[in-house]
Order: sequence, then C-alpha cells, then structure tokens
Amino acid sequence: MTSMTVNGKPMRFLMDPDTPLLWALRDAANLTGTKFGCGEGDCGACMVHVDGEALRSCLITIAEAEGRFITTIEGLSRDRSHPVQQAMVAEQAIQCGYCTPGIVMAASALLAKTAAPTEAEIKAGIPNLCRCGVYPRLVRAIQRAGRVARRSETISAAPAPGINAGDAAREVPAISAPAEQSD
Repeated sequence: MTSMTVNGKPMRFLMDPDTPLLWALRDAANLTGTKFGCGEGDCGACMVHVDGEALRSCLITIAEAEGRFITTIEGLSRDRSHPVQQAMVAEQAIQCGYCTPGIVMAASALLAKTAAPTEAEIKAGIPNLCRCGVYPRLVRAIQRAGRVARRSETISAAPAPGINAGDAAREVPAISAPAEQSD
C-alpha cells in the first residue's frame, strides 16, 4: 500500500508500486483533470505538483511519490480563482483545453518561484506542448497572472466560476440547457 497526500487529503493506493502516479490519480482517485498525453514525459499534459515542484506524473511512480504532497489541477483552486486560471481565460490562452491543466500546473509552480518571470524564463519554465499554438498568449497570461498574484492588477474580464448549464443557457441563447428528467 502506497500513501501520500493528494490535494490536502491523505490517500492510500492498493496498486503496484511501479504504477505511474498519473494512473493512480486518474483511475483510482478519479482526478481526471490530470491528462494523459504521450506517456513519455514529452508533452506535459500530466503535470502535477509534487512537494510544490511541477513534475510529469507519467514519469513518477506511486512508490516514488510515497509520503509526498501531490497537488492536481483539482486541488490548485476548487473555484478556478487561481491567478493563472483567471489569466488564461482573460488572455484567451485556451483553445481545445486538453493541455491547459498541465500548463496551469507548470505556470503556477513557476510563479511560486519567480513572481515576475521574463518571457525567456516562461519559455524555459513551461515545457508543455500545445497543439493549438497558444504560446504568445500563454506568455502574456503567465505574466498577467504574476501581476495578479503580486496584487498589482486584477482581472475582471474572466467569468465567475461555478456557472451552471441552466444559467449559461439563459444568458447565451445558442446554448441549450440539459433536459430535465421527469418521472
């Protein structure tokens, strides 16, 4: 049995110790925000924080994570209010969204170490691949998130978290709310 703290809660995994952390998080803990991309550590879609450091969860086994503190995208901010999440939306640095959780985790770890990163530091510190090519907007988003974290700027353009489908459908006529079931 392998034990660690995931998103502030103690967890034990009854899995082979050589299981990649990615699969323990996705399959056993149902934390599916951490994405499988390449399985070889190249893309960064599976990025999580391990003791505050951004690591690719496909490359670390649960045995290597034993006793450590793991933070996934779900644990970064329950209401999507983290400055990186808000700046990604405000700067329109999200396209398909598949790589977004990994990028957010890498960017938040970078900002924890470097409050005002330069473009070069961002390019070096964010190894994630994005097939949609949001890189120029990504740099702006991370710099903006740094300003928000330092409290020299606020973001009011990002949508409030927690909007349900029914409310969205009333606000945007092109969206239809899920059909209510009747019994």
